[in-house]
Amino acid sequence: MLNVLLLATILLPIVTSIVELAKRTVNIKKNLIPMIAVVLSILIATVAYPFTDLNLVMRLWAGLFAGLASTGLFEITKYREGFTKGDK
Repeated sequence: MLNVLLLATILLPIVTSIVELAKRTVNIKKNLIPMIAVVLSILIATVAYPFTDLNLVMRLWAGLFAGLASTGLFEITKYREGFTKGDK
């Protein structure tokens, strides 16, 4: 499990920067960004076999963790005003 978290930690800044680059260059709907981050991180983790001795399932888990973490990392730093159910 430690190797899965290590791979996810390595993938996290890579996925975050690629998704941020895509957001700044291509017009993407905001609700698709988390899905793009997860799919991209799973793809990168899948092709990372020369760099790790983890089997495919563990690399997929690491990619999933990295994709979810990269989306969460961005959402934490984003400032938003208002309420979800409208102004009170």
